[in-house]
Amino acid sequence: MKIWRSLLAATASLGLVLVAGCSASTTTSAPATGQLTVTASFYPFEFIAERVGGDQVSVTNLTQPGAEPHDLELTPKQVASLGASDLLIYQKGFQPAVDSAVETVSPKRAVDTASFLTLETSEEEHADEDGDDHDHGALDPHTWLDPTNMVTITEHVRDALIEVRSAASATFTANAATLIDDLKALDGEYSSGLKSCERTVFITSHEAFGYLAQRYGLEQVGIRGIEPDTEPTGARIAEVQQLAKAEGVTTIFFETLVSPAVSESIAGDLGLKTDVLDPLEGLTDSSKGSDYLEVMRSNLTALKTANGCA
Repeated sequence: MKIWRSLLAATASLGLVLVAGCSASTTTSAPATGQLTVTASFYPFEFIAERVGGDQVSVTNLTQPGAEPHDLELTPKQVASLGASDLLIYQKGFQPAVDSAVETVSPKRAVDTASFLTLETSEEEHADEDGDDHDHGALDPHTWLDPTNMVTITEHVRDALIEVRSAASATFTANAATLIDDLKALDGEYSSGLKSCERTVFITSHEAFGYLAQRYGLEQVGIRGIEPDTEPTGARIAEVQQLAKAEGVTTIFFETLVSPAVSESIAGDLGLKTDVLDPLEGLTDSSKGSDYLEVMRSNLTALKTANGCA
């Protein structure tokens, strides 16, 4: 069973986990007079809310910069803020603490991306040390790594904000149109940039890139499954090494929020390069870009270089 599913069951049975202190601080600024308050569960949704809402909104990101959104825990103040916000943007099933909070405080209005996006099944089939298969078939939550999904989310956020403040409809519509143009341009860059490559397989630290791979005709191989904090077995590492040799892989990718040690070890054993492929679950000082679009373009450059794309 996947880690976040286990956590969800636990929080449902035990009630909302309330953590005192600042272990899950938010990124926000005090709203100006008349601004709508929008709460985003983690970075990609914060990006959309800020772009669509513009100066009409004050956006709070529940996930601390540099923290894994899967592991989010909420303080009582954060839980209360969900009920007070004009709009919550989240994806049910991805962050158990948010799911539990939603059941507790009933937000005024919410955009749940899992309610309108098609979540794909993970392709985990990794053998463990004893030859048994890991649990597989869970839904892959990493929808935001396909820019066309971000277009759909943008449209829903636009419509929700218009419902809250119809007087600003023209602003929200114009801002959303600009963002959608940017996302469609990004999609076009990926489609053309990855159209002709020497290889389609890429190896990354965990299986966060299924939607991206499916969209652009690539094949991801994760050292870990869709859980970023599960250590791979020796058998899995050997399997990845064998596949890298067979497919002529040049680069082992790691992430900004996960230790690069395993990726670096595999690359070192095989004499391969390492590079960052960022699942964009949060921005840090080491992120290769200042926003979603810039980091996604950095990911594209890394994939083109690693896979020998014309």
